[in-house]
Amino acid sequence: MLPSLRDRAVDAVELMDDPACDADALRRTYANFRYVNAVVSGLRHTYRHDIKPLFADNRPRTLLDIGSGGGDVARSLARWARRDRLPLTITAIDPDVRAHAHATAQPAQPGLHFRRALSSDLVAAGESYDIVLSNHVLHHLGPADLGALLVDSERLCRGVVLHGDIDRHPLAYAGFGLGTWPFFRRSFIRVDGLTSIRRSFTAAELAAVAPPGWTVQRELPFRLVLRWQASGSANA
Repeated sequence: MLPSLRDRAVDAVELMDDPACDADALRRTYANFRYVNAVVSGLRHTYRHDIKPLFADNRPRTLLDIGSGGGDVARSLARWARRDRLPLTITAIDPDVRAHAHATAQPAQPGLHFRRALSSDLVAAGESYDIVLSNHVLHHLGPADLGALLVDSERLCRGVVLHGDIDRHPLAYAGFGLGTWPFFRRSFIRVDGLTSIRRSFTAAELAAVAPPGWTVQRELPFRLVLRWQASGSANA
């Protein structure tokens, strides 16, 4: 039986967010994110339609991945950019010591740097980037933290911001539940993924809390992208 998805389950907590969660299950979760995100993140679409076209002039660009977790999103972007010979430098940040340890334990990739930091740390340091993005971060945040992230994103970005997340929908919940049921039994992927869907926004809800200047795009599969463009940066 499906839970009610009429309202956001803002009080639901993902197991991997518990500092005392099982370390082996967490490690397997980070390792398996690359398989899940390959299907549900819409990252390839974002790369092809929002990031790659920015390099028409072949000028170097910088990208910031906020809340990078185990690093699979940043690694995919770095790999595709290298394949396409795009001059892209990626900084991936996450404040969680466990996520940072997992990300930095993987083989190094040219043009990709991991840092244990918050977006506010980078704002305080006066840093800026051509592209700022996140994947499945927004639904983790309460109203104050979400507002702070969007303010930080504007301050850090001189081009385009792309915050991707889940579009809460019964079909998304049922599909993820069925699709992951035979897999990921020794990780938090399935249980936390279902919790993530329950915590996520609908397009209307996200648009209602977004500040002026931000727009919400619906993409497949059950994907939302909260987008902001810096003034005068039609090309980041």
